[in-house]
Amino acid sequence: MEKRVDFSELQEVLKQVLLHYQFSSERASLSARLFAQSSLDGVPSHGLNRFLSYLSYIEKGLIAPSAQPEVEAKFGGFERWNGHLGPGNLNAHAAMKGAISMAKSTGVGCVALQNTNHWMRAGNYGWQAVEAGCIGICFTNTKPNMPGWGGSEPKLGNNPLVVAIPRKNGPVVLDTAMSQFAYGKMAIYAKAGKEMPYDAGFDGEGNLSRSPAEIIQRELALPIGLWKGAGLSLVLDMLAMLLSGGQATFEVEEQGSESGLSQVFLALNPMNFGLDAWMDERLDEVINDFKKSGVFKEGSALRYPGEHTLHVREDNMKRGVPVDEDIWSEIKNILA
Repeated sequence: MEKRVDFSELQEVLKQVLLHYQFSSERASLSARLFAQSSLDGVPSHGLNRFLSYLSYIEKGLIAPSAQPEVEAKFGGFERWNGHLGPGNLNAHAAMKGAISMAKSTGVGCVALQNTNHWMRAGNYGWQAVEAGCIGICFTNTKPNMPGWGGSEPKLGNNPLVVAIPRKNGPVVLDTAMSQFAYGKMAIYAKAGKEMPYDAGFDGEGNLSRSPAEIIQRELALPIGLWKGAGLSLVLDMLAMLLSGGQATFEVEEQGSESGLSQVFLALNPMNFGLDAWMDERLDEVINDFKKSGVFKEGSALRYPGEHTLHVREDNMKRGVPVDEDIWSEIKNILA
């Protein structure tokens, strides 16, 4: 069952729970906002639905609430940071903030972050970049949860990638895992007893499957673009490992928990490149041509990445954020 909760109430409850888990007031507020923002934008799979898992990682000692990221090396517009196993969403927010700060000064900034935790919703850091007027690109590795093409066991991570481009008439924010569906989305379908709308992974015999429970249990998600997505996942893992000096996906697997991840955050400031005078005009030309496309379903229209987010955000601010009643009750009971 689903109910709607006011955005401010959602943030405040999450903040109070995090204070209970030894977060400082400032860090509890930011972490709560990032979780709430994900649900507000229509991504509960990486918002409220992930909150209890986040708490369980703290209880297991895998997330250190007070740990702060630290700069370990600098090379021009590139910095290598150690996340010290701090909260993944706070580390990621700090890393993108650092990349933006460098981009505002020199045009380009890159922070590679090792030894961090799951960043929850990837798109948050793309929106962070465009709201600062910067192009943002970031990606992470994960534990193995996807096979190599033709493989019968999980060897690759689904390694989410974000590409975000600021635009006055609506930013473009692509947030995509290398699997056809994110595991959080499959968990929602599994809880509802539904099959996925398209092939989403493999069964134990290597046949395509739409059963979220079976795919989650075997961790055999279908790569986007089939073998192309599998290849892209592999090189993103390599880049995250090399640039950050951190762990690769196979090493995350060896330690037995999804922790100690490697991530990369890149920001570019269009102002420094002299693009600001014509950037919006050129982007509008691309979007307008895209929107003119013919469609198979009468009355429908093509949608660019991020377009739907602003509509969902506005609607949920007015009517309340949709939350899973069971999860919401469990979270509120922590404070009872």
